Amino acid sequence: MKRFNIVGTDVPRTDAEAKARGTAIYTDDMKLPGMLYGKILRSPLPHALIRNIDISRAASLPGVKCVITGEDTPKIKYGNWRLFPETQDEYPLAVEKVRFIGDEVAAVAAIDNDTAEEALELIKVEYEELPGVFDVDSSILPAAPVIHDYCPSNISVNRKIKYGDIEKGFAEADYVREDTFTMQSVSHAYLEPCSALAQVDLDGRITLWTSTQVPYIIQCLLASTLNMRENDIRVIKPFVGGGFGGKMELRAWEFCAAFIAKKTGRPVKFTLSREEEFLTGRRRHPMKIRSRVGFKKDGTLVAKDLRIQLDGGAYNAMGPTATFLCGNFGAMLYRYPNYRFHGEHIYTNKPPASAMRGFGAPQSLYATEIQMNLAAEELGIDPIDIRLKNAQVSGDKIPDVATISSCGFIESIKAVADMSGWKEKRKNLKPGQGIGIGCYSFISGGVFNWFNTQYPFSAAEVRAFSDGTVHLLTMASDIGQGSDTVLKQILAEELGLNMGDIRITSADTSMTPQADLGSWGSRVTLMAGNAVIDAAKKIKERLFGALSARFNLNVIHEIECKNGRVQAVTRPDYGLTFGEAVALVQKANRGEPLVARGSYTPRGKGLVTPAFGFGAQVAEVEVDRQTGLVEVKQMWTAHDCGTVINPRSVEGQLAGSIQMGLGYALSEQFVMDGGKTLNTSFVDYKMPTAADMPPSQVVHVDTYEPEGPMGAKEAGEGLASPTAPAISDAVYHATGYRCMDLPVTPEKILEGMKKD
Repeated sequence: MKRFNIVGTDVPRTDAEAKARGTAIYTDDMKLPGMLYGKILRSPLPHALIRNIDISRAASLPGVKCVITGEDTPKIKYGNWRLFPETQDEYPLAVEKVRFIGDEVAAVAAIDNDTAEEALELIKVEYEELPGVFDVDSSILPAAPVIHDYCPSNISVNRKIKYGDIEKGFAEADYVREDTFTMQSVSHAYLEPCSALAQVDLDGRITLWTSTQVPYIIQCLLASTLNMRENDIRVIKPFVGGGFGGKMELRAWEFCAAFIAKKTGRPVKFTLSREEEFLTGRRRHPMKIRSRVGFKKDGTLVAKDLRIQLDGGAYNAMGPTATFLCGNFGAMLYRYPNYRFHGEHIYTNKPPASAMRGFGAPQSLYATEIQMNLAAEELGIDPIDIRLKNAQVSGDKIPDVATISSCGFIESIKAVADMSGWKEKRKNLKPGQGIGIGCYSFISGGVFNWFNTQYPFSAAEVRAFSDGTVHLLTMASDIGQGSDTVLKQILAEELGLNMGDIRITSADTSMTPQADLGSWGSRVTLMAGNAVIDAAKKIKERLFGALSARFNLNVIHEIECKNGRVQAVTRPDYGLTFGEAVALVQKANRGEPLVARGSYTPRGKGLVTPAFGFGAQVAEVEVDRQTGLVEVKQMWTAHDCGTVINPRSVEGQLAGSIQMGLGYALSEQFVMDGGKTLNTSFVDYKMPTAADMPPSQVVHVDTYEPEGPMGAKEAGEGLASPTAPAISDAVYHATGYRCMDLPVTPEKILEGMKKD
């Protein structure tokens, strides 16, 4: 493994001091002169025709400056970006029909929040209520009400994957099991509610500050829905208080802020309440998963037949992508010589589900991992051993999808078994104690070969100055995961500079290179990192050429950037400071600035991703057999993310993943009644806090990813998947209750123990 100077060290986060001091500026902190405050009127019904909207009283209320409905807008649908344009099914404000409780019907802008709230109460909407459907089984019945006219079956997307001979595989199996899993919906629960502020200039161009993961995508979709040119809209991402997939789409308030700003000529800001976030926000897809797997007697996998029905809620959102990906994740981790997947995305009259950390993997891999544990028990094989027998390794192929490049999966399984004392603990469990395992694999980049765009998938610009400093410009979005810091580390390493020598501007569509698809799919480090290296190498090429001419070096002299200098490797005295070398280049080019643009688009590197992360996790629990209360005593994690750019940041990602996995496993779920979300506050939505976090040990498995920047690959989303199956498996060994329908609640445990 190559060793580095800055990469691989615990560099403090670029944004850490601002956040610790409270000086970080988020969208809702911003206030512009003459700014109006926006509010959205939402449907109280899950399914209804809109017969009439009377806005007259609201519009005449003193202090109200604008009221709009769907009829005022250009009525252009939006949705799943450029991946599946045929599935775009959502208007910024409802037109003719509402499809879930909370659907956006009208928007107002007033001189203050109180006036805007009062105006909402004055809008009168006449609805004709329609029957609603609230689960996938009811929605696909022949007599079910149709939610979207274009889709009479309510099945908006069918995705299929097949390779090998599935019938032959099962015929050769010695042991076949079929199980059904029900996965619940959960909230992203980011701490910063969504907020958007729009301003229009004298030329009619719009600037939008918004809490988003995808500024360039917002620019494109906003331009489309407003019937404007793309570059007449500027999108700026301020500090973002978490996203986790919940802020990667154009949403109604962003459109309304821009539309009303253009209409009134005044800045307009919309900020959601926490109740709105829980009631109407995007959420993780509930899924019904039917999985049939076949094994030989020795535990070798021979076939898998997977069917998943996704409850998409009222609109497609990012559901079409999730439908494919959960099938792709179903083929990951282990070698399946014969595989078949059928995924259906189904409309219901509930808030739309969409992307959430893991993007289909936590649901799909829960089924995978629980079935591996069930099969191991039935076949009399240790769960560690059955995984080692079937684990994917470098060079394995998923037909028509990917070839596994670097892979530390086997090493991760062995490492986590060793540090947890797996063999010994499993033999000596006391009543109420349990230990369980879950594993994962995840993409490092995500679905890039489905796009059709004239831009690269990530780009960076590097400007070098004669004072020895460098300015990095990137549209990659730091939403709390620390990508600004990581990209600066990569650039500092490549140019031989210190972190303090580098300034970064990110996520501003008018200032940074017009390419980057946002923070999702664990793509930023690999894709933006490679773009940064490409730009840095072009800077180095010009510096090296100037140095070679200055010192009359020939081809046998290697030149390097190191410790703030540009110098010959074997003759460091033949060199200049970085700033002096930049000045030399500028002088040779009559003062022309030293600027380079880099890009990265991994064509021909697989359908879904150029690289995969891998890992394994063990959980130890103690269950009170009288109350069913679960206490997670310890977590052990071993994972392969290639070169670790910033260990502290990676471990922060791990801690956040465990927190989300704890909630997914044990407590988090939406309580629904007739399409209405009942638990709309942090008091009622049972999310783990810092006090609930168990002790944790982690091992970084040492691999090098050839396609990654300096050998790095994903570390952000994959780790969201193993925690729930590891805890669930541990609960089983503590109580005898096997959970097939998350979350694992005390009530289910107590009932399951009675049946056992």
